[in-house]
Amino acid sequence: MTSEHEGDGIFGAQAGESILVVDDDPFIARLLEIELRAAGYEVRVAHDGGEALDLAHEHCPELVLADVMMPNMDGFELTRRLRMDSRTASVSVIMLTARGLSADKLEGFSVGADDYIVKPFDTPELLARIRGVLRRAREMRAQSPLTGLPGNVRIADEIEQRVQSGARFAVLYADLDHFKAYNDHYGFMRGDQVIQFTARLLQDVSIETAGPGTFVGHVGGDDFVVVCDENQAENVAERVIERFDGQVRDLYDEEDRQRGFVEVANRRGEVQQFPVVTVSIGVASTERRSYAHYAEAVAVATEMKAFTKKAREGSSWAVDRRTT
Repeated sequence: MTSEHEGDGIFGAQAGESILVVDDDPFIARLLEIELRAAGYEVRVAHDGGEALDLAHEHCPELVLADVMMPNMDGFELTRRLRMDSRTASVSVIMLTARGLSADKLEGFSVGADDYIVKPFDTPELLARIRGVLRRAREMRAQSPLTGLPGNVRIADEIEQRVQSGARFAVLYADLDHFKAYNDHYGFMRGDQVIQFTARLLQDVSIETAGPGTFVGHVGGDDFVVVCDENQAENVAERVIERFDGQVRDLYDEEDRQRGFVEVANRRGEVQQFPVVTVSIGVASTERRSYAHYAEAVAVATEMKAFTKKAREGSSWAVDRRTT
């Protein structure tokens, strides 16, 4: 392994990103620790798989850099155990090995490794591979795997950026009504289709109505957020509801579509009737008030969503018009 820090350094690492180095060779482990610290990463070192698991459970790193050939517990078994534990299941793993056999690479990927580097390697190559794996992990955390829409991290960043810039904006918080009954009646796969349908509809309507600068995010479950110009918020909300109500029945079986409800048994075995899924939208905007933090705008939009859900039947929206 050769060293070449020019062009890497702190620039390559995100603040606070931590790496757990696992190698039974003290010289290699120490050398990796020095190189990674110089590149701006927080580094801990373990000399066998068991110690690595203990350290990972104590404080889960962003990435594990593990040698394949170790006594007692090799890199394959370590990766397998990391993936089986909910505390470490999402950690990124790069395997290091002196063997470049295809079978070894396939086994590494099959147990959940994100990348596989053959020794000897140059430091610039190693750092580039680490940056790539960590970048992909950040992107995955920042978006919903079901809808592909930005997730909570990106939603918060988007709203906070507009707050700090003094922009005029609105936050629409959309939530599906009677979705649980649909999910219970048709199953999770059909339920996922409703979520994906809603995501596409929100994207299409928001961009058509408020322009390409409109942001659409997936909070999780059946909750979504739209961020747009304040003067377009009510048009977006109205058109979302209009199109949603016009298309959602296509996701029902013919019999249920005709009668306008599904039947689901509750915990006591009693059959209850639930109407077609609808959407409730709460709107918070800068038209009459300002926000010092993104969470304030989200809280107001959430409050208005709860209000319209309780006050009205069917799809509806409500906008906050208070000045304090």
